[in-house]
Amino acid sequence: MEKGLGWIMFAWLLLITAGVMNIIKGIAALDQTACWTDYGSVIFYGDLRTWGWILLVWGVLLLLAALSVYRGGGFGRWIGIIAASINLFFQFMFLPAYPFWALTIMVVDVLIIYGLAVYGGVA
Repeated sequence: MEKGLGWIMFAWLLLITAGVMNIIKGIAALDQTACWTDYGSVIFYGDLRTWGWILLVWGVLLLLAALSVYRGGGFGRWIGIIAASINLFFQFMFLPAYPFWALTIMVVDVLIIYGLAVYGGVA
């Protein structure tokens, strides 16, 4: 087995997890469920449905980044690192209202970045 391949597969699975979680958040925001409307004013400026579409599209982009990582090559790893970094930044907006959820996703994003960055090197 190639050195660091386990981290790549781990990061691939976590990218899928982050993408699915963002899709779930997007669908919940589009549906305007109580979990969003109770705290929505803490996080967002503007329409909740707009943010729902943003999260839904971002989740799909994370899944595409996971596909790129799965296909291999350095380009896929960089796409995954960039996507996880942007997702990590987005999660700071959710900290005031949903600290547990946001911190969970942030840990996932950090593990994705680490897993993709140490490929082939010393961890």
